[in-house]
Order: sequence, then structure tokens, then C-alpha cells
Amino acid sequence: MPVSADTSRRTGTSSLDGPPWVAMYHSVGDCSDDPYRVTVSADRLDRQLGWLSRRGLRGVCVADLLAARARGQGRDLVGLTFDDGYADFVETALPLLRRHGFGATLFVLPGRLDDVNAWDPLGPRKPLLGKQGIRLAAASEGVEVGSHGLTHVDLTKADEAVLRAEVAESRAVLSELIGAHVEGFCYPYGTVDRRVVDAVREAGYGYGCAIDPGPLTGPYALPRVHIGENDTAVRLFLKHRLHRLRRRPVEAVR
Repeated sequence: MPVSADTSRRTGTSSLDGPPWVAMYHSVGDCSDDPYRVTVSADRLDRQLGWLSRRGLRGVCVADLLAARARGQGRDLVGLTFDDGYADFVETALPLLRRHGFGATLFVLPGRLDDVNAWDPLGPRKPLLGKQGIRLAAASEGVEVGSHGLTHVDLTKADEAVLRAEVAESRAVLSELIGAHVEGFCYPYGTVDRRVVDAVREAGYGYGCAIDPGPLTGPYALPRVHIGENDTAVRLFLKHRLHRLRRRPVEAVR
């Protein structure tokens, strides 16, 4: 299981140079119809996890990654995140993570239990996890469950009531569902601004995951690298190396 809530709330970087490397996945399955390039096949994911292992790297949930870095450790750790809470995480991704001895963070939508990814206009429609699936994931060794908001909306365009519901209420609902504190938040679409970052911090989360947050980069706007079906060993090597050049260090949480 990931580190305790109290530990992860105090996480960040210490003397480690450069930012943590956090990989962003979504769905794991059939890639034949994938207009948004959010799907990776089971075979490709298996190869990618194997590539990490061969390089002496280990995939972990974000809370464990940040806690290790706060202790001055974790050079061999990579954060693995899976957005949207697709049902194929439990069906396909989780067995592969177990095979490699890896952990991960799963960001789910408690306002869309047993629903589909209706926010993607081009489809294809994919089932999302329900209560049972989310609880199964949360009970798995090394897996952390975080919030992706209630319904997957662009929070930078949300009014105060919607922002509060998507951030604070989703944490409360999810915490009750899994019977544990929820430390991580993932910004839908990766879009973030200062108002949204402040809302996530004030709601009690320990960290927030974005994509390319620019000057907002920090523990509540962690940058991540998209990993997809086309990411072979060569592309993974380049993304890993270039990450240090593109991202600035993450300060410790105060």
C-alpha cells in the first residue's frame, strides 16, 4: 500500500537534482480506434514496464515517489499514473503492474461511477470503474487512488460552486468510498491556473498532477509525461532524458 496520508502531505524534493519523472497513462486495451491517443495496448504496456525494470527503475504511486524524494531517496523510482478510472485498469493494467512488482496512482471520477468517457466527443465509449472496481484497486498493494474531479470538466472555466464540488466534494465522496484519506488530485485535461491550484491545496490534498503547468510547477502542479502506444524503448529513453531539461525542480510542500 502507499505511504500514509500524513507522510505524503509533507512530500516534495530534497537534495535530489531535477524533478520527479511521472508517466501519464489512461486506458489499456484495443488501440484500433484511438483518436485522442489515450490508449496503450497490454503488450506495449508490458514492454514499457519491462524497459523500466531493465534500467533499474521501479514504478510507484505518486505519494510514495514524493515521500521517498522528501527523504533524499527515490532516484530509481518513477511515478506511474492512470487517468480517468477506466475499467481496464483493474482488468488489464493491474495484473501487469503486479507481474513487474510496480505500483501506480489511479485517478478516478466518483461522479461517473459505472459510466463512460462521455467527455470525449469522438469516442470510442469506454466503461469506467464503479464502486467495487475502485475499492479493489485501492486495496491492491502499491496502488493509490486519487481524485480526477467528479465529472471531468475543465476547472479553469468552472465557477466557484462547480470548482468546489469537483475538488472538495469529490475528495469527500472518494474518501468515504475507499475508507481512506485521498491525497492526490489530477486536473482534467491537464489545464490549471492559480485559482484551481489554490482550491486543490485548500481542499486538503497533498499534491496535484498536471501535464505542462509552466510557472505553476510545484507539488500542487506536478508535470507529467504522456506515454502511449508509440512509445518504444527508444522513445522512452529520450523522454526520460529530456524530462530533466524540460522541467524545473519541485519545491517541498510547506
